[in-house]
Amino acid sequence: MALTQARPAVGPVRGYVEYYLTAMRIAIATQFQYRMSNYFFMVGMVGEPVIYLVVWSTIAREQGGEIGGFTPGTFAAYYIVWTLVRNMNFVSVGAWENRIRTGELSGELLRPLHPIHYDIGYFAGWKVVVIILWLPIAIALSVLFQPDLDPRPIDVAVFAFAIWGAYLVRTLTYAVLGMVTFWTMRVQPIIQIVMTLELLLSGRLVPLSLMPDWAQSLADVLPFKWTFGFPIETLVGRLPDAELLGGLLTQLLWIAIGMLALRSIWPIAVRRYSAVGA
Repeated sequence: MALTQARPAVGPVRGYVEYYLTAMRIAIATQFQYRMSNYFFMVGMVGEPVIYLVVWSTIAREQGGEIGGFTPGTFAAYYIVWTLVRNMNFVSVGAWENRIRTGELSGELLRPLHPIHYDIGYFAGWKVVVIILWLPIAIALSVLFQPDLDPRPIDVAVFAFAIWGAYLVRTLTYAVLGMVTFWTMRVQPIIQIVMTLELLLSGRLVPLSLMPDWAQSLADVLPFKWTFGFPIETLVGRLPDAELLGGLLTQLLWIAIGMLALRSIWPIAVRRYSAVGA
């Protein structure tokens, strides 16, 4: 399902592949030039999961060594993997607002591809840099907290797909949400409400298995779980094979929903933009 304003001059598949690879190369070259800035950014993001890890590990010890099947070592594994997933699914939630406010969107509308393609390609290239820079951080956290992590080969394989699926689900979710900007520039309060729901119902704050049943049921039908909780649990939760496959299929469903929503709303939003300007 292509999100295009016009087809590329070359063959469609080849054109998209070349475009994405070019955007990724630009991101890799750019972000390696700012590797220290990236490191400080990543280290700053480590503070959040470390707080969660310390709090829940302490509670587990006070409850006799575990809580809800999680031991201090399991919590360590969960939140260390959390740091990679969080950096991998980081996206620009204010992309449309910035483009409209600065006038950047006007130039992008002259290009043959929907702007979301560049966003996906560029941020995908940034993730390559993130993975490389994350490894020393993961080693340091592992030495400090001694995670209990023993994934099966199938867990590792599914995680490799799930972490990119999480990136696409979150990218498309916030891209669709961000198009509210075409109708009002006061989109940040709406985004903050959604991000609060994401914090509570994604597995970011606490593993979802420790949440009440109603919260787990709600999380199953929202996209947030598939951007945090599911990819983390594929590596540390020892999910049954059926749940691993079901989770990947659910990610694909949310990707399809996001693409369909973006494609449906985009023509209306662009007409709104050209009518009122910004």
